[in-house]
Amino acid sequence: MNPILSHTPRLAFSIAIWLCVASVIATVLVLSGTAAWSNALFFALPCCLVFGFISTSAFYVGRALTMQRRQILRVLMVFGCSAAISSLIWVLFGVAWNQFGVSLNETWAGITLSKMVLSVMFISGMLLYLLSILAYDVLIAFENLRQAEKREAASQVLAREAELQVLRTQINPHFLFNSLNSISALTAIDPAGARHMTIELAQFFRQTLALSERSKITLAEEIALCEHFLSIEKIRFGKKLQVQMQINPETQTCLLPPMILQPLLENAIKHGIRDLVDGGTIQVEATSYRDYLILRITNPIDTADEDSQSRAQRRSEGTGTGLKNLHARLRSVYGQGAQADWTSSAGKFQVTITLPLETEK
Repeated sequence: MNPILSHTPRLAFSIAIWLCVASVIATVLVLSGTAAWSNALFFALPCCLVFGFISTSAFYVGRALTMQRRQILRVLMVFGCSAAISSLIWVLFGVAWNQFGVSLNETWAGITLSKMVLSVMFISGMLLYLLSILAYDVLIAFENLRQAEKREAASQVLAREAELQVLRTQINPHFLFNSLNSISALTAIDPAGARHMTIELAQFFRQTLALSERSKITLAEEIALCEHFLSIEKIRFGKKLQVQMQINPETQTCLLPPMILQPLLENAIKHGIRDLVDGGTIQVEATSYRDYLILRITNPIDTADEDSQSRAQRRSEGTGTGLKNLHARLRSVYGQGAQADWTSSAGKFQVTITLPLETEK
């Protein structure tokens, strides 16, 4: 479909251009003494509007002869013949229209069409047609660029979704295997606890099944998942594991990718609480600042244990599964719009996540 005829704003702009061309032609006719203003406008306006319609064929000529096929000889033949034929049709219409004006026997209609005027009209028509081909070339290139950008954007979305799906398949088995190991350990020392943990684990995955398929969930839903996960871990660690939740009520409806906090809590238990004789308290905070949602998870670490220090250092370098997946998911979802930082000092390991503030509509 012709990109001008099928697009109303472009069609209106094209008509405006051809009206301007008609004004120029009328001015030339008046200044050359060929006709008065009324006669010149009566002749030029319809002729230019008709030629504007004729020039739409330049789109099909330009599209048929693509850039890859444009050799000099072929361009001269195809474009030259097309321009000559279109200009000839224009001249014939101009002669017919002028004859109609003369037949009206009105002083404001009809002009004197000398051979010079017809020759200039023919050459001008060829130049205008060639300019139309150039204009359509630019328009076609612009449309191709837009289509390429759309295809690239679509491919990026597909790649991002594929990456997120891979990350989800990494997260779920990671948690499942750790939970099964915990159940296996409890089987020998606490069969009832192992049975209870199995039931809790089944309920947890039942709840996460629907949420994990969504691109984003509310913070309240994420916290509910984390509390269920922590209830599973408390069966294993008992009073050794304590959790403090400091969630600003205003952040409850904020949106974030699912399963963002759970792997970090799992890391906090694995690399912090588990290595402490008396256990400790994991602090989970959620606040908002300007246009950002800020999440913090803080857990104690054993500073006297070199192995624990080494594990904390490895976590800060991003070799842990949880932090690697966190980085990858934030990059896939938000690009450079989100960040994750972590520090290890004074017996504390803290992860801070900053996300663009989005709320559920």
